[in-house]
Amino acid sequence: ARVVVGEERGRFQELERGFEVVHPDVDVQLTFAGSQVLRLQIEQGAAPDVFASANENHMQALIDAGHVAGSQVFARNELVIIVPTNNPAGIDALADLGNATRIVIGTDNVPVGIYTRQFFDRAGRELGQAFIDDVKRRIVSEESNARLVRAKVEMGEVDAAIVYRTDALPSDRARVVSIPSALNVVASYPIGSLTGGPHKAEARAFIAYLLSPLGRETLARHGFLTEGE
Repeated sequence: ARVVVGEERGRFQELERGFEVVHPDVDVQLTFAGSQVLRLQIEQGAAPDVFASANENHMQALIDAGHVAGSQVFARNELVIIVPTNNPAGIDALADLGNATRIVIGTDNVPVGIYTRQFFDRAGRELGQAFIDDVKRRIVSEESNARLVRAKVEMGEVDAAIVYRTDALPSDRARVVSIPSALNVVASYPIGSLTGGPHKAEARAFIAYLLSPLGRETLARHGFLTEGE
């Protein structure tokens, strides 16, 4: 069974191993890319068995076009600010983000970048548009996925970045600054089987595994909020 996944490489590799222990007769093949890239590939004729996305809009577009039969949310995620471990700009809270000289975020067509812009809109209404405009002026780079955003912080090239909490947890070269829940954006992760996928039974089994207690335990260990919580 072939599963295409928008990011979340390490998490799905562990899920793959766990699934294959329960289903030793199934060989899961994972393909990773940005959700928008995978959507385009499917629209152009690729026929995997399962699509997991970090953005519901990409999934809904494939459902509307008849490529995906339907979807279920299997996990949720939230944004955090990350800074280098030595924290050169002294950012300990959202209000300190204006201390940064260099900030990096995701591009406006990848999920982490879309959610970041939604967060900016919320923060502008709460903290004042002048504050957010000042923060935006400090953005020096926009990257095509959350791992590249995190890498800029880990290499000390920028003072701060905005990524998913799950992307921050594996790093020992970045520290997390939480975003207040009232301003944060919770990302929902849908998964669905492809109507043209050749392994429909295996696709159903893989999705069921993600939604099972074993699957949810794996996701929670990596920092996701699961639908069972």
